[in-house]
Amino acid sequence: MKAVGMKENKAAGKTGGGIAKKARRELEAKTGKKVVTGENFLPPDAKKSLPTKTRGK
Repeated sequence: MKAVGMKENKAAGKTGGGIAKKARRELEAKTGKKVVTGENFLPPDAKKSLPTKTRGK
């Protein structure tokens, strides 16, 4: 099923985030190591902005 609209996308995001959280915790429990550390994360880029839309005349 494809999420359409804010309400459906919010629910899909929560579900996907919960699945990812569970997978990360299980991996950390099995390996005994943290998945995300201060050494392996990607630093945030300079603030990105969306391109402005131009209206056709």
